[in-house]
Amino acid sequence: MRDAPLKPQLTFPPELLLRAQGGGAGMRAAIFDVDGVLTDGRIYIGEHGETVKAFATLDGHGLKLLKLAGIEPVIITGRDSPAVRRRMADLGLVHAAFGAQDKLAAAQAVLSTLALDWAQVAAIGDDWPDLPLLVRAGLACAPPHAHVEVRAVAHHVTAASGGHGAAREFCDLLLVAAGRYATLLAEQVGTLDAH
Repeated sequence: MRDAPLKPQLTFPPELLLRAQGGGAGMRAAIFDVDGVLTDGRIYIGEHGETVKAFATLDGHGLKLLKLAGIEPVIITGRDSPAVRRRMADLGLVHAAFGAQDKLAAAQAVLSTLALDWAQVAAIGDDWPDLPLLVRAGLACAPPHAHVEVRAVAHHVTAASGGHGAAREFCDLLLVAAGRYATLLAEQVGTLDAH
């Protein structure tokens, strides 16, 4: 057992942390695309038409940590599948738009429900349908394999790829900027020590 608490190893550039703090009110919501962000962007279709997707557990835990920190995860995806709905339900996410042809309209509806404006919202996406959200969000992020136009508007391009930790990196950035990362880490270690 350690005598001293873990010292967080994760760091981000100060100017990025300032952007991720969302001004005076702070970031209150984070919008995630699914294909290419929470997955690697590949879609597997079985012989009976079923869709299979792979999700990273690192990303899932990051979404849970955001909720604990008071930052509401929001899923806005252009596709709808039982696999995506199941994953979101397993994570306990309640704000989602599946099969959204107009991602901006879907996001506006969720933000109205949450009484938030775009300055309080961070977003991560990888392709053109995500651009209306990214150009409005207080913080815009993209995975490294995102389309060039998406990377061009992003304030931060993650080191990790979609489906392989990009969403977790985005979550961690928001948690560090909100001043909650170290506390959540210490609580996790304390939970482990309690057993």
